[in-house]
Amino acid sequence: MPETSFTPHDHGACISQGVEAAVRQCREAGLKLTPVRKRVLEILLSEHRAMGAYEILDRLRDEGLGSQPPVAYRALDFLTANGFAHRIERLNAFIACTHAGDSHTPAFLICRACSRVAETDSTLPRQALARAAEPMGFTVERAAMEAEGLCPDCRKAGA
Repeated sequence: MPETSFTPHDHGACISQGVEAAVRQCREAGLKLTPVRKRVLEILLSEHRAMGAYEILDRLRDEGLGSQPPVAYRALDFLTANGFAHRIERLNAFIACTHAGDSHTPAFLICRACSRVAETDSTLPRQALARAAEPMGFTVERAAMEAEGLCPDCRKAGA
């Protein structure tokens, strides 16, 4: 079973491996992972739930890394544009990508009780969507799927 926010795993390793992968990918692609961008990624990796830009900004402000919304939004724009984070449309929030560097179509499993989010690959729904779009002459370039339900902990707690 893959490690997700819904399964027990070494969270410290999850964070360090995510940051190391981003540093390596930025170096290989000639991208600049500034201290603020790196810190925003660490913040996202430290939580397995979607976080809003203002919640991230509050943490940056507390750490002396910026207090104006553009600071958080610029970092989030960089992270999402380069595949290190995803925007969860339903929640108007962001999560760190758990498949950074891999070509994938994310599907997000969102717990309606605790707001934890797990990312999985949605290759089959994307293929079905591409087949449905083809007769209309439309080419699907990017797709994401969001599903809401209950995580194992909340289901067990009777949420």
